[in-house]
Amino acid sequence: MIRLQNVNKDYGGRPALVNANLNIGLGEFAFLVGPSGAGKSTLMRLLYREEIPSSGKVFIGGVDITRIHARQVPLLRRRLGIVFQDYKLLPRQTVFDNVAYILRALGVDQSSINRRVTSALCVVNLEDKAKAYPDELSGGEQQRVGIARAIVNGPPVLLADEPTGNLDPQTSLEIVQLLERISTRGTTVLISTHDQFIVNSLRRRVISLRNGEIVSDVDSGTYEMEVKVATP
Repeated sequence: MIRLQNVNKDYGGRPALVNANLNIGLGEFAFLVGPSGAGKSTLMRLLYREEIPSSGKVFIGGVDITRIHARQVPLLRRRLGIVFQDYKLLPRQTVFDNVAYILRALGVDQSSINRRVTSALCVVNLEDKAKAYPDELSGGEQQRVGIARAIVNGPPVLLADEPTGNLDPQTSLEIVQLLERISTRGTTVLISTHDQFIVNSLRRRVISLRNGEIVSDVDSGTYEMEVKVATP
C-alpha cells in the first residue's frame, strides 16, 4: 500500500531524505522512529502530499502520488486517514460533527453519516461523547476523536504523525494499542514516534531513520535497535 522508490528530499541544498526505499503492505502496522531531524516528519508529509520529493517516486495503493495534479490532492487526503499530534479538531463543532466532517464534504447522505459516525465512535469507545465539544474532553479523548475522524471513511492507509506527543504514558499506550487493533481490520498503519516505551512495548515492525537515511527495518523491533544500528 505504501512504497517509496529512490526518494530524495532536499531543502535549499540540505538533504532531509536520502535515497529512501520502503514497502509497507496492506494491513501492516509499523513504527517510523529516529532522533529529531532524522526525516520522520518529511517522510510523513510526502505520504499525504504536503511535500513532493526532489527525486524519486511515492506510491499509495499503486498510484504515484508525486504525479497527481494539485487539484487531486484533497481527494487523496480524503482517502487517507491522518492523525496529528495536536488533534486538529474544530472547537465549535461537536464530537459527532467533527467525525462527520469529511463525509459531509464528500456528499454522503445523512443516514449513512449517522451510521458510519456512530460505528467509528464505537471503535474508539466514545459513543457516549457524540454531543460533547472538544474542550469538554481530555487529551486522550480528543485524540480518539481524531482517530474516529481518520477511520470514518474506511481508508486503506492510516498515517499517525507523533499521535501521542501531548499525552501521558498510559494514555499514549492505549492510543497506539487502538491503532494496532485498527490495523487488524485490514488498514495499513504507519506511526511516526519518538516514544521508546511504546515501540518497545509493542514489538512490531520498526523502520529507523537517521540523517535522512533508512538505517534499519526490523520486524518485532525495538527503539534500542535504531540506536545500535545508527551509532558509528
